Amino acid sequence: MKVPFIDILRFENNFFETVTTKTTELIKNGHFVGGPIVGQFETAIKDYTKTAFALGCANGTDAIQVALRAAGVEKNDKVLLPDMTFWATFESVVNVGAVPYTIDVSKETLHLTLTSVKEGVEKFNPKAILLVHLYGWACPETNEIRKYCKEKGVLLIEDCAQAVGVKIKGESLFTNAHVATTSFYPAKVLGACGDAGGIFSNDQKIADTAKILLNHGRTGHYDHGMIGWNSRLGAYEANFMVESLKHLDARLESRRVVCKQYREKIKNPALKFIAPHSDVWENGYLSVAIMTPETRPAFIEYLKANDIGYGTVYPGAMSAQPGATAHLGGKISHGHAEWIAKSIINLPCFAYMKQEEIDYVVEKVNQFKA
Repeated sequence: MKVPFIDILRFENNFFETVTTKTTELIKNGHFVGGPIVGQFETAIKDYTKTAFALGCANGTDAIQVALRAAGVEKNDKVLLPDMTFWATFESVVNVGAVPYTIDVSKETLHLTLTSVKEGVEKFNPKAILLVHLYGWACPETNEIRKYCKEKGVLLIEDCAQAVGVKIKGESLFTNAHVATTSFYPAKVLGACGDAGGIFSNDQKIADTAKILLNHGRTGHYDHGMIGWNSRLGAYEANFMVESLKHLDARLESRRVVCKQYREKIKNPALKFIAPHSDVWENGYLSVAIMTPETRPAFIEYLKANDIGYGTVYPGAMSAQPGATAHLGGKISHGHAEWIAKSIINLPCFAYMKQEEIDYVVEKVNQFKA
């Protein structure tokens, strides 16, 4: 048997037919960029995330950049971010003219902690913090970090690129965020048929500013009050996601089943599975385990030999990236991000994964000898 790391084409019966029919209608009506379907998607995702304002844009990186600007981050401002994240988080800070400072994450939760955030704020006195929610979970101390940032007057922007559908204590992760962003890249749990992103807030001023920035800084058709971006959401992407949203809960539940079975059925001591905090309802984006750095290379070769896909999300710390050197303002490192990068392993996990595929992965992983 061959099991891919991810299969983004596992859809419901008639999903393709429905999307294709509606795409044809868009073409006939000349709706290519913008149009009613974009507004329909923004309303649907706003309702799903229980936020006051939701805006679609061209991609998740633009979403972070625009959110930073809309929230008030300006040139040369200091911005803290975790050392374990995707490069887009780091480069977005640089692209708006601000200065990134990385802080280490926990070896246990793989996320920032309230303690690490306090350490970073006290040492660097930043204007803002980018809190990143990885692996289909939420940072365990999200509410405490939100409260702390509010008390300190530090802007908090939350990168939820892997966290659509995640809940904390029964509430959507997005609901109580000051400003949050996500990516609708096709491999995400809610993916578009191309690139796309979203910005969410309960602050009308931030939402209004973001809307202007996303469309060339327009305050009128040929009036430009700001330097912005050309980052509009395409009609086809919006149409695809409107249909996907109708099935999202079922897709997420199928992913959670995979993660749960791995944690329960894989008994190989070479792998230590990491689970979200008890208050967090995951979306099943990734299955996450930790191995010793010495064992992982042999395990990867073993997976390849048995036609099992895998991931190492992420294989490097931000502060260690070659592109970071000229821009990094400072860092707090305890070696955790580097250790995680050498130790993490992700097994296949995607919507509507077949039981025989799950069983095959479980069997083969249990048979691995370190």
